[in-house]
Amino acid sequence: MTNYPTDLKFYINGHWRSGDGRAVHRIINPATGEKLAELPLANAADLDEALLSAARGFEIWRATDVNERAAKLHKVADLIRQRADAIAPWLTMEQGKPLAEAKGEVLSCAATFDYFAEEAKRSYGRILVRPTGQRSLVLKQPIGPVAAFSPWNFPVSLMSKKMAAALAAGCSIIAKPPEETPACTIAIMQCVVDAGIPADAAQLVFGVPDMVSRHLIASPIIRKISFTGSVPVGKHLLKLCADGVKRTTMELGGHAPVIVFEDCNLEKTLDLAAATKYRNAGQICISPTRFYVQQGIYEAFTKGFAERVSKIKVGNGLDIDSAMGPLANDRRTPAIEALVEDARAKGAKVLAGGARGGGAGNFYQPTVLSDVPASADVMDNEPFGPVALIRPFATFDEAIEQANRLPFGLAGYAFTENGRQANRIADALEVGMVGLNNFAISAPDAPFGGVKESGFGSEGGPEGLDSYLVTKAVHQY
Repeated sequence: MTNYPTDLKFYINGHWRSGDGRAVHRIINPATGEKLAELPLANAADLDEALLSAARGFEIWRATDVNERAAKLHKVADLIRQRADAIAPWLTMEQGKPLAEAKGEVLSCAATFDYFAEEAKRSYGRILVRPTGQRSLVLKQPIGPVAAFSPWNFPVSLMSKKMAAALAAGCSIIAKPPEETPACTIAIMQCVVDAGIPADAAQLVFGVPDMVSRHLIASPIIRKISFTGSVPVGKHLLKLCADGVKRTTMELGGHAPVIVFEDCNLEKTLDLAAATKYRNAGQICISPTRFYVQQGIYEAFTKGFAERVSKIKVGNGLDIDSAMGPLANDRRTPAIEALVEDARAKGAKVLAGGARGGGAGNFYQPTVLSDVPASADVMDNEPFGPVALIRPFATFDEAIEQANRLPFGLAGYAFTENGRQANRIADALEVGMVGLNNFAISAPDAPFGGVKESGFGSEGGPEGLDSYLVTKAVHQY
């Protein structure tokens, strides 16, 4: 197994920076509670240097031929694939997810860089019809230096989505991944550096989140902010961005409904639901959480779901037979515990789990709650953990009302073998992404984003590239 690196650094102006008296953040293994290393945090002077470097890098990178940009992004993808076996254990040690999930996440970064390497060549404009002798053009141009903030649940994947798209568009980028998971994100950044991306075009910083976000957003150098994280933090950053009228992409929290109709393929639905709900210990913004099950199959669904969940093996993500690891930090365990206890006190039935796991790590058992009352806090607040909530419904309209009643709208799912019903549910769900008879809704070539308080804008697909471009009309007479 690859040893965890102890010389953690950040990357500014073409140089890797170490401690040198800077404040540090302790990196903790969530499965064991042991200290892995200390991470140096950027100070205000470091961020000022990064901003000036990003301004220079934008002028260099935007002028680079698109085929050269694409070739370098493909090289990043190649290096990530070559190093995936070394990076994945670091991700598991920092974040907790099972090793197979960690490697899958690392490889998804390569797919993202490959996709945007090609999409960079398709940032087309258009020519408008005008009388002879006149020309009117619509151009797409890179918006400028970008500040990108990504969270701890998918640290390398979400950083790569932002970095690959920004670089493909011709922007420079200052990436600030989470302090909890530095080694894996540093390793991805090393691939970017080794692929020949200019030193000023891509930089990586760690620091006190509020200080870093305020400092970067306040700078006139930064033209675009991309953030993935919680709704409250997203709203806070939007207020900061308003002063400079910054372009933003916000991928915020969700509380995904799953509508299970009587005509579904029940066994297949149960297998998919039990496997997907507890991926990454439920710490996924699109994790299926609120299960609304039609009355005719409610008892069979709850029984079958609980049986499958009770067989999930929980343990250190480095153990080959662990299907679910710990929660990523010690803040999550008491938060989940409080939500479950509130639901239980208000009448919910605990069919599986419902308690902390043993040992020193941040473990919580895979949990299934049935007959959860609408008054339970967990029905309104995203648990972001290994908790499934099940309620019965009678009619289509009732299911839609329950699914859409929250201010969030990131992802929604439905299971039915009726084609007309599938069309109706896809139209009716107030979300940015819909999964019909599956939970696989994230792909490099597909837009990923939400509506309502789950944010706006998309990452992935041509829409993800377009978010880093500005539109310019040119009229020649």
